[in-house]
Amino acid sequence: MPHPARVDVEGWGWRYAGRKLPATREIDLVIEPGERVLLLGASGAGKSTLLAGLAGLLGGSDEGEQTGRILVDGGAPEGQRGRIGLVLQDPEAGIVLSKVGDDVAFGCENLGVPASDIPHRVAHALASVGLTVPLDRPTKALSGGQKQRLALAGVLAMHPGLLLLDEPTANLDPDGVDDVRAAVEGVIAREGTTLVLIEHRTAVWADLMTRVVVLAPGGGLIADGPPDRVFAEYGDALAAAGVWVPGRPVELPVAAPSSNPDAVLTAETLAIGREKGTVVASDLNLIVPTGAGTVVTGPNGAGKSTLALTLAGLLPELRGEVTAAAGLAARGIRRPSRWRSTELLTRIGTVFQEPEHQFLASTLRDELAVGPRALRMPAAQVEQIVDELLERLDLAPLALANPFTLSGGQKRRLSVATVLAASPEVIVLDEPTFGQDRRGWTELVALLQREIARGRAVVAVTHDADVVRHLGQHRIRLGEAA
Repeated sequence: MPHPARVDVEGWGWRYAGRKLPATREIDLVIEPGERVLLLGASGAGKSTLLAGLAGLLGGSDEGEQTGRILVDGGAPEGQRGRIGLVLQDPEAGIVLSKVGDDVAFGCENLGVPASDIPHRVAHALASVGLTVPLDRPTKALSGGQKQRLALAGVLAMHPGLLLLDEPTANLDPDGVDDVRAAVEGVIAREGTTLVLIEHRTAVWADLMTRVVVLAPGGGLIADGPPDRVFAEYGDALAAAGVWVPGRPVELPVAAPSSNPDAVLTAETLAIGREKGTVVASDLNLIVPTGAGTVVTGPNGAGKSTLALTLAGLLPELRGEVTAAAGLAARGIRRPSRWRSTELLTRIGTVFQEPEHQFLASTLRDELAVGPRALRMPAAQVEQIVDELLERLDLAPLALANPFTLSGGQKRRLSVATVLAASPEVIVLDEPTFGQDRRGWTELVALLQREIARGRAVVAVTHDADVVRHLGQHRIRLGEAA
């Protein structure tokens, strides 16, 4: 049975190479063995950076500059092999092998766990996170939410003394959230594991945690103490700083059902899938109303992301067809899957589930200029569009930063901004509010509401009930996964 780890953070900070300002600095923190810490802070406050530091993953001087030190059980995290388990914000980054069972077993094998113990650990870890797929299922065939469960299972199978979780329920359906919460709670009950967790869904986790630590933008701490006391004493300041405080709803208009009978996109007898011969969902008959918000919901693995990419013209229909309104047609062709990339650019813009998949440039400013330049807009107009988007999405101080060094929430806002820069008539977004603090979430959703008010159609794949509430004028729900 592993013993829980102790963590000492002494005047610690980190500045990424190529960045003028540190991601975070002057953090002093002691986490006793068995404590359960909910790590909060505004997007960009350095939460994921601190978690990477606790895991010993930040590298040497060529990757950045460290101040202070972090100790786990009295030693550097880099030397604590097997004692620290980290589930990253991007589940793709935690997948190593091509089959589900092999991937969960990978960490155990590297730790030298007896071969006879590994099958039981794998089965127990998969069951605890609710990932009920065959062990030989290709990892590339999993949905984003299923990959999130897989990443957690791989870490739980190792029985770490320090468990670090970065947004473990992002991209999960409600059942998945419950499964992950139950899995983590079970580990805590059985093994007393020390836990540090970053999560914007504070209400899901608050009663399980013994402590809330809130990072201040620019360094240091805003608050540190038991959850009830921190939320009661600092609630107003935390909400203003972008922290999701339980019981405090956002103040935005609630979406009224769409009364517009006109469709900008129509799907008839549609079958969808990422590979020929592998149908994820079929016999779909649906519309995307003009000038309205449409939300796509359903369990993980039901085909929501695949439907979004098919509606956006980025995946071909397996059967049936997606048809655009006559006014949106390109060269008289009404099927988006047959349009050229430049024709899609101003007609249907897509924000992928993984923001990094659409980054092309080395700075935020150049990234936002890619679409307008491809449309051959005048330089002055390009600059105006870029400046406006940087300000609207609170990214202006990072204009010259590399997109890949941003926090998860900042990457998401940038990916949305890159699509808006080309002013498409239809905007398709996959989990648009993933990783957003309260302030970033509110600005993003308000921005999409303004696009709808301008007559654009917005399609959002989401598990976020508040997104459904504020953007769901029209709703498409996909059924259970096959």
